[in-house]
Amino acid sequence: MQPHETISRAIRAAASDGRPALVAFMTAGFPRKEDFAGQLAAIGEAADVIEIGVPFSDPMADGMTIQRSSQVALRQGVSLRWILDTLAALPARPHAPLLLMSYLNPLLAYGLDRLPAAARAAGIAGFIVPDLPFEESDELRAALEGEGLALVQMVTPVTPAARLAVLCEAARGFVYAVTMTGTTGKSVSVPEDVLGYMDRVRAVSPVPVCAGFGIRSAGQVRRMTGHVDGVVVGSALVEVLERGDNPAAFLRELRAG
Repeated sequence: MQPHETISRAIRAAASDGRPALVAFMTAGFPRKEDFAGQLAAIGEAADVIEIGVPFSDPMADGMTIQRSSQVALRQGVSLRWILDTLAALPARPHAPLLLMSYLNPLLAYGLDRLPAAARAAGIAGFIVPDLPFEESDELRAALEGEGLALVQMVTPVTPAARLAVLCEAARGFVYAVTMTGTTGKSVSVPEDVLGYMDRVRAVSPVPVCAGFGIRSAGQVRRMTGHVDGVVVGSALVEVLERGDNPAAFLRELRAG
């Protein structure tokens, strides 16, 4: 089984139990670099997929919470190289498949010729690159596919139907369906038109569909049940880690809703 297939399988397995899968986002090295491995293990106790954020100086798709977490991690020297080296050296990784969420610059700086093999050796199953347009993604997609890694595609409520079909067909792992235009972190009330949009994405996607941006309550997860295969929990989980609370307990509360 290719790494990208483990992502789809984990999401579908959770969804088959009648609830959306939980894709849990954490910023690597936040709030303390030395806690990264422990946080990863704790999140892995309750998440179906783990999305590890690579800190970046200008995270334009992210709200204030994740921007702040990136700055804190960068000040501690967290980099893509450090993340991959740390993951590769772990005696045991979470059972949940691992994704890296990174803007394009850190990937280019690392080198697209070396990145896929290093990522696979570190246990990474795929990438989310929010500032990479589909039309400019051929080189990275080809490089990742050589190691069986996913390049997750992102769609929005204003993505035209023809483009939606193209993006879904190209997606590996899952399709990231952004719940709104704008940045992460804002709470979403999940009106009927958002649910209809999720239904449209699922109707054309050959891979699972996960909703993200603004998911922070059990009520939201319950509302999306039956309309998506999974939900991405980002800023809310980063805030839990910032407070020093138990991330697994928070994720279980979302699931219990």
